[in-house]
Amino acid sequence: MTEMLTFTDTRVMRAIQLIWKEAAILDAKDYPAWEEMFTDDGLYVIPIDPDTDDFAASLNMIYDDKRMRQLRVQRMMQGYAPSAVAAARTVRIVSRFTVEEISDEAVVIKSAQILNAFKRNNFSTIGAEMTHRIEFTDDGDKIALKVARLIDSEDAVSASGYLL
Repeated sequence: MTEMLTFTDTRVMRAIQLIWKEAAILDAKDYPAWEEMFTDDGLYVIPIDPDTDDFAASLNMIYDDKRMRQLRVQRMMQGYAPSAVAAARTVRIVSRFTVEEISDEAVVIKSAQILNAFKRNNFSTIGAEMTHRIEFTDDGDKIALKVARLIDSEDAVSASGYLL
């Protein structure tokens, strides 16, 4: 399939729109809405090793299933987590979409994301290679897998306090 035909596929456009919506929801700090964007068995992962695909057997900064996402959202909402206290204002830019797989059930898309954050008079910029698996369910389009491969993941400090 040519790249041009891929981006006219309505399934691909639905997936890209969901990825953009996720970025907007996170910038708005609407964490309960973000949590609802995932399938029940969905995973959110930020691996240390940028080349791994075996997340369960690898060291990760974040490896959240439904339960862990719920706990993360609770911490972010209650303000007890250091990252939630005076939470940063953020703007996410998601671009350079590449379609990896398309079926009637799901689309796998890779993209680049830049997260710009402002907190306590300091700016931070975090770059990541993203992979989203978007599933088309009876409940609407949902994220089944979200992997953020930080460009400096081996330093393992960049993502502290931010949901990518």
